[in-house]
Amino acid sequence: MVFTNVSQTAHDKIAVIGKKARAASLIMAKASSKQKNNVLLTLTDLLGKNLEDLLKANNLDIVEAEKNGLSKAFIDRLTISVDTVAQMAAGLRQIASLRDPIGEITDVRPQPSGIEVGKMRVPLGVVAIIYESRPNVTIDAAALCLKSGNAAVLRGGSDAKHSNAFLAGLIQQALSENSITSDAVQIITDPDRDLVGELITAREYIDVLIPRGGKGLISRLMQEATVPMIKHLEGICHTYVDESADIDMAVAVCDNAKTQRYSPCNAMETLLVNRKIAGTFLPKIGAIYFKKGVELRCDQASKAILENFGPVKDVTETDWSEEYNAPVLSIKVVDALEEAIDHINTYGSHHTDAIITNNLEHSERFLREVDSSSVMLNTSTRFADGFEYGLGAEIGISTDKIHARGPVGLEGLTSQKYVVFGHGELRK
Repeated sequence: MVFTNVSQTAHDKIAVIGKKARAASLIMAKASSKQKNNVLLTLTDLLGKNLEDLLKANNLDIVEAEKNGLSKAFIDRLTISVDTVAQMAAGLRQIASLRDPIGEITDVRPQPSGIEVGKMRVPLGVVAIIYESRPNVTIDAAALCLKSGNAAVLRGGSDAKHSNAFLAGLIQQALSENSITSDAVQIITDPDRDLVGELITAREYIDVLIPRGGKGLISRLMQEATVPMIKHLEGICHTYVDESADIDMAVAVCDNAKTQRYSPCNAMETLLVNRKIAGTFLPKIGAIYFKKGVELRCDQASKAILENFGPVKDVTETDWSEEYNAPVLSIKVVDALEEAIDHINTYGSHHTDAIITNNLEHSERFLREVDSSSVMLNTSTRFADGFEYGLGAEIGISTDKIHARGPVGLEGLTSQKYVVFGHGELRK
């Protein structure tokens, strides 16, 4: 854990942390798969052994959040449960079981000169992660950075300070027990906001910045950061129910996509329904939403159908671009696939969008034409997650198009360099 001298300036503090991280990144780059996996498995054991104390630390954060009047969605993201810890442990075990990408050589091709040219996968170096209310990110980020041979600098939100400090202690213990420098994962506990400004511009120490948090945090970093970022700004996710959809499947999927959890960035925020099946489908899914207390904001066509079954509100233009993270859903009836695709590409955030259909041509067009980092057929947007994708966990979901896109796992935290094999050839 990082304890900084209060007499130092923010610039000096980040310089100390950055130099340690840069040195640790050289050690991590040559660490063996066995060493890295042992750290992850030790950490898994420590989570189980310290479960009760971890839940107590998390409860301190929850009590403070409730006292400060923070929203239910915020507290949901903040909460660590027995199931949350079990998922953390499962993620650690899965990451440990994954193939180590570091040092892998691929695409070796002989050239006319006689040399052979390939690519080797290598760590990014030092990864800084700035995140807000999800303390599980502390474990996920540390695990993925370690397995991919990177050093990590973590800056969690002050609202999760007790949880993050406890988890940081477990990470430090796991590193120490396996003879790996504790500088490989440094946790910034100092609440000084100026540290963030220094961290996001420390290009001499930090190779990649990954923010995980609300729109305010991401917007600030987009404006101020000079370190390259892997990011997503919003999770405005859609499900389009096509005219050929299996109605029962569509009801189950749309229920799950919205109500399984309201706060994650992969929860559905807008439901698009083909006009030909709206009269059949909307009353069925509407009955579920009304029962669960979901506020429905409808266009005129969906309102005409649903207002006969429960209270609805008129949708506004701003609703189409809103990430609710709450039991609120906007609904629109569309005339055709093309209108649904156009709406998603106009108002979506390029995060995750799904189609429910039995029409092969429509499914192929949707998968091809919707410009999002995850595009799904006949399933819930809630699956857009590193653990569910078999990545062990995710360090974030990228809606960028350069370097990494979608849930960022081990390979997303690596780069490639060319390696050339010769036999004494000379350039003519």
